[in-house]
Amino acid sequence: MASQLKIYKIIYTAFLLLPMVASAQNAEKVYRDNIQTIQLFAYGNQQGLPVYTIEANNKLELDFDDMEGGYKSYYYTYVLCDYNWQPLNLSTFDFIKGFTQNRITTYRYSNLAFTKYTHYQALLPDQTSYPIKSGNYLLKVFLDGDTSKVVFTKKMLVLEQKAIVQASMVQPFTADYFYTHQRIKINVNIKDINSFSAAQQIKLVVLQNNRWENAQKNITPTFVRGNLLEYNTENVGLFPGGKEWRWLDIRSFRMTSDRIESGLFNKDQQEFYLKTDFNREGEQYMYFPDYNGMYNICTYESINPLWQADYATIHFFFSDKLNQLNNKDLYLAGQFTNFELNDQWKMKYNDNSNKYECSAYLKQGYYNYTYIAVDKKDPSIRMDLEGNNFDTENTYTVLVYYKSFTDRNDRLIGVSTINSRRDRAGFGF
Repeated sequence: MASQLKIYKIIYTAFLLLPMVASAQNAEKVYRDNIQTIQLFAYGNQQGLPVYTIEANNKLELDFDDMEGGYKSYYYTYVLCDYNWQPLNLSTFDFIKGFTQNRITTYRYSNLAFTKYTHYQALLPDQTSYPIKSGNYLLKVFLDGDTSKVVFTKKMLVLEQKAIVQASMVQPFTADYFYTHQRIKINVNIKDINSFSAAQQIKLVVLQNNRWENAQKNITPTFVRGNLLEYNTENVGLFPGGKEWRWLDIRSFRMTSDRIESGLFNKDQQEFYLKTDFNREGEQYMYFPDYNGMYNICTYESINPLWQADYATIHFFFSDKLNQLNNKDLYLAGQFTNFELNDQWKMKYNDNSNKYECSAYLKQGYYNYTYIAVDKKDPSIRMDLEGNNFDTENTYTVLVYYKSFTDRNDRLIGVSTINSRRDRAGFGF
């Protein structure tokens, strides 16, 4: 009987992970065109990294819209991954306590909006089902209780607080980076971890503005002094400063912002054409508050934007006056694109207008975005067309992972988030 149960668990796990293998490299993925505005964040903070702390009773919030309307049976489960977001060959019973599948029961049909959709929401984890191991997880949403009908996946983090992480932003010493880059100095205290070889067992990830596509990984400590690990070299945590993000304000379709050139807004057609953007590399840096590449769903004209906000097609335009995009592809990027450089977000050149163009179907809110130029011959060469400045306000998150010689997964034992500026109201610590 025991052997039969073991075989069942192995088969069940393989079946659950099968749709995830192909998408492991790009762990977050949307599989259905009718799904829009997927958000997973720390409850109460749309810009908060989705980190659930074991035994802390904090919550994450999941929101998404089904543009086909009506009601559907959506379910979710958790998939434990390794440090590189590859799903682990473990039974769900090894890392989930309670039910392995949960139905999303909170939904609302849109109202006050011309666009018809159904909004779904869930607070995670549910008391009947929650992760018991720390590490990287994929939240997997699927239809009708059938794990092969994957709708989308989202990254989330589960933390067991074992390490004390101290991080600070310093100015690089290297002349080439002194005015353009920011460097993160990190100290990690692992006094609650019995580490045999800290340099081998501890791994760090540093995120700039919650972006995973340019995260710094596989960072080794500069010095190990007992339980204290120091990361303090010129190439560790070094990021281009960028500038404050470009912005789009569509909180109101009637009182449009000065970023909008023209638009059509009625019950049959909702489209807005933005003013043309240009390369900002040569522009002087200027501070203004932003969302660091993320977005916030909100409106001026409704009570609850989750199901009362409307949708519109937004047309973006970019002009390459200096002809700097020869042999490069141009992409629209931001949290709302998941920073995916694919055909959907590739800017198309219009010979008639001499501009690059791209459209996005967006819900009412306030959005940050940028443009990324990619070398056609070597796609690994990428550049945000913003210019870089040391004074730019950015958010940095340090993730500390630990894997003993007997562990089967990379445990997340420490998280620290800092802001690069302390001299602006609202950004002090």
